[in-house]
Amino acid sequence: MPAVEYAELHCLSNFTFLRGASHPEELVAQAAELGYRALAVTDECSLAGVVRAHEEAKAQKLPLIIGSEFYLEEGDRLVLLATDRQAYAGLSALITRARRAAEKGQYRLARDDLDELPGCLVLLRPNDPQDTHQMGHYVERFAGRLWLEANRLLIGDEQRQLQALRAGADSFELPIVAAGDVHMHRRERQSLQDLVTAIHHRTTLSQAGWALYPNAERHLRPLATLARIYPREWLQQSCVIAGRCHFNLNELRYEYPDELVPPGLTPAAHLRALTEAGMRVRWPDGAPPKVRQQIEHELQLIGELHYEPYFLTVHDIVRFARERQILCQGRGSAANSAVCYALGITEVDPSRLSTLFERFISRERNEPPDIDVDFEHQRREEVIQYLYEKYGRHRAALAATVITYRTRSALRETGKALGFDTDTLDRLATTHSWWDGRRLNRERIRDLGFDPMQPALRRLLALTGQLIGFPRHLSQHVGGFVIARERLDWLVPIENAAMPERTVIQWDKDDLQALGLLKIDVLALGMLSAIRRSLALIGNYRGQPFRMQDIPSEDPATYALIGRADTVGVFQIESRAQMTMLPRLRPACFYDLVIEVAIVRPGPIQGNMVHPYLRRRQGLEPVEYPSQEVRGVLERTLGVPLFQEQAIELAMVAAGFSAGEADALRRAMAAWRRRGGIEGFQRKLFDGMHQRGYSEEFAERIFNQIKGFSEYGFPESHAASFALLAYVSAWLKCHEPAAFFCGLLNSQPMGFYAPAQLIQDARRHRVQVRPVDVCHSHWDCSLERGRNTRPELRLGLRLVNELSGTGAARLVAARRAKQFDDIGDLSRRARLNERDLQALAAADALVSLGGHRYQAQWQVLGVETPTPLFEVPAAEQGVVLPEPSLGEAVYADYEALGLSLRRHPLQLLRTRLRRAGVRTAAEIQATHDRTWLRAAGLVIGRQRPHSASGVLFATLEDESGQINLVIWPKTLERFRQVVLNARLLMVNGQVQREGQVVHLVAHRLEDYSDWLGGLNVSSRDFR
Repeated sequence: MPAVEYAELHCLSNFTFLRGASHPEELVAQAAELGYRALAVTDECSLAGVVRAHEEAKAQKLPLIIGSEFYLEEGDRLVLLATDRQAYAGLSALITRARRAAEKGQYRLARDDLDELPGCLVLLRPNDPQDTHQMGHYVERFAGRLWLEANRLLIGDEQRQLQALRAGADSFELPIVAAGDVHMHRRERQSLQDLVTAIHHRTTLSQAGWALYPNAERHLRPLATLARIYPREWLQQSCVIAGRCHFNLNELRYEYPDELVPPGLTPAAHLRALTEAGMRVRWPDGAPPKVRQQIEHELQLIGELHYEPYFLTVHDIVRFARERQILCQGRGSAANSAVCYALGITEVDPSRLSTLFERFISRERNEPPDIDVDFEHQRREEVIQYLYEKYGRHRAALAATVITYRTRSALRETGKALGFDTDTLDRLATTHSWWDGRRLNRERIRDLGFDPMQPALRRLLALTGQLIGFPRHLSQHVGGFVIARERLDWLVPIENAAMPERTVIQWDKDDLQALGLLKIDVLALGMLSAIRRSLALIGNYRGQPFRMQDIPSEDPATYALIGRADTVGVFQIESRAQMTMLPRLRPACFYDLVIEVAIVRPGPIQGNMVHPYLRRRQGLEPVEYPSQEVRGVLERTLGVPLFQEQAIELAMVAAGFSAGEADALRRAMAAWRRRGGIEGFQRKLFDGMHQRGYSEEFAERIFNQIKGFSEYGFPESHAASFALLAYVSAWLKCHEPAAFFCGLLNSQPMGFYAPAQLIQDARRHRVQVRPVDVCHSHWDCSLERGRNTRPELRLGLRLVNELSGTGAARLVAARRAKQFDDIGDLSRRARLNERDLQALAAADALVSLGGHRYQAQWQVLGVETPTPLFEVPAAEQGVVLPEPSLGEAVYADYEALGLSLRRHPLQLLRTRLRRAGVRTAAEIQATHDRTWLRAAGLVIGRQRPHSASGVLFATLEDESGQINLVIWPKTLERFRQVVLNARLLMVNGQVQREGQVVHLVAHRLEDYSDWLGGLNVSSRDFR
């Protein structure tokens, strides 16, 4: 036993942003190593880091105290510690009140705002310990649970401060407690603490002055050190306080909203009634016996775990969206649920899949279900505001996302604090790309002319490495909502988000999962917006409603389009990797499409599942099963596990795992790279398979395939939900291309391709595209009747850069009353300002009123605002200007619209390119395998997937189509700056052909962007 016992009661983690210099886990681990009695994590007006500390404290078997630090407007500093569940609720509510009273990232709290806070213990560092009025306020309010906090930090005037503290304690008969005002777990973090302080104050380290602490004493110090500098009774008081703090985060219990249940009914009865009603809609002739049996099984398990209110809550959200005609669809593991299908939450018929409900809800896991529902991305806000209005801000909020320092942001912030100039930091930042992770490449830095071993640069790189991964601030989750029966801020603090009308809790999705708290994901999906818009366009054009249900299933023409990888704009199967796979897999039915969606994922790729499946599908490899039980699991995927459900089922049937154990295995695999801990599962899997007669080779292969899912693999149900949208969007492209592309353009930004590429593809599908025109265009792109009753696509005003939405709305409204006579009439009746008029002229959208672009721009300059004396200015004598050349017009189109209907830019350069020996995309598509050639194109996309072993895939575009580049890691490193920065890329390479799939493997790359001048061409880059 140590000579002294001590509990640290005042400790900040790095969730006190830009003050704390250690992760919560580091602080807990260090406190345990030092033999502390307990540790309180007391971030400033925040509980954002306590769940991480809680998880580590469980592992370390160290008592954790939940608390928070506050600076009052009067200058006093308080630390509040929760002793029990009631005290925790009061503390959380106080943080909420302080945060909601200020803008995001700030809080406001005065002495009068403090209520009694029952159960909270108070550590006070008063501004003046001998202020009778001030001290009397605290003594009266917190009698019997108030201590004065003493910090021995070995600084200049510390003795004077401690003397004043003792005098105040004597005057008011208050105990003094030792506390460290800890900001870091070890002394070595002081340089990082100085750095974050300088960043916080937006200054350099050399100019930070008194903002920096004079020494490194604000760390967790050894007990022997504490015993030398503090009186024993002060240290003993820390243990007295720790002994009174019994609250543990495991005590938090989530209670579901219950107002959705009609009077006189139980939640179970209401859920059953809704399910039965949904079954009658889904299966008018009666549900198949297998489905009815599955629903009974699910309802029984839902009842045992008391999850009925959760399902009712999600059903209510979906009901609201459907009533508002907002397209939505559940996905993820929820699609394993027949109850979710009956309730209309998901659209995947469970009778078409081999579902595994335990993937969604497990009796053994005893965790809340997790239902993801996608809504149209342009209308999701309506759903979010419905939830706020229905449940109130005190009961509903979005989960948080912790925004951390990434390599470039850490490099820039560290460099500024160290006094590096902006130009130097910009150059250093270019050495790091989006795919490099946390690694700073010293060789690239040396190539720029810097010496990485120079002291200032060494310090920059060292501190940057420490700052990477530190939390910067809390943002809002993409859609995870937490809804409580009573006050949500009794569970977790709520604060304002940056977006107006949004509030977020201080925990992220991992925190919620760790504590078993419910989250409903209200997600945004651009393709739902595009599909809904396309269906509406078709209905309006035909004169009768057209719904998703009206799209015929298993259409051969649609699968033919998919099989030839004609999938630009098609949901989920438009990426380079998917388009490469499609001609090889050639989906011919819905389940093939499910496999297609799932197979091009890091999980199957890392688990070496793709090639065996393709070989078996093509008849090049026999399909064998070691047992009938395994055959039952893998027969639908030719003996290769492609889905997470199959991994779970294999562990059950081949190794004897229970359903809960099998899913625990999957979760351990998912966390393997972060936390390890799979060895126990591996042994159990191997032993179970050995006992059932399976070979070690089979067990090893299955284990490695399951491990592949740690790199992100799809559950079958999730793939089926996405495959449904993939089929619908492919059908629309095949049979209604004008409506399909119109819907996509009106739903931007989304997907892999910019409007310029979508319009190129639309024209390849024989869609007539008409330009933006103030006499015909609406805000959105629209369909117009063309020859032979085929719809034609009219580009909308939304594509015009710099045109305001309000100006466009006035334009359309004025035109609805009467068509415009000329530009002056347009300006007057639509009340367009000079900027809007110039934007329309630059886009050549005034051609119907003022002639070509130059003529229209001249006329816009002559438009005068009406005056009271002369309401309509007198017309001036017109000036005839020469028409722009084709090259000038294309250049101006790209500047104003980001695209051109006249010519592709490379068409204008084709003569020069021919002289340089450059082939077109169409010519390359017809070239034999292993042919060496030269190609060039606009860079429209770069992708470097984690599963591609460092290979970068780039897509080039010319007037005849697209060129798919493969750039191996060594080539990428050699031509890195060219690959990253070129708008027009010249490539020498070798054709790689496999059937219809053609790639160009790059060997030399050159940047020819200067041939484009200032042409505005953008690339969409992905990891």
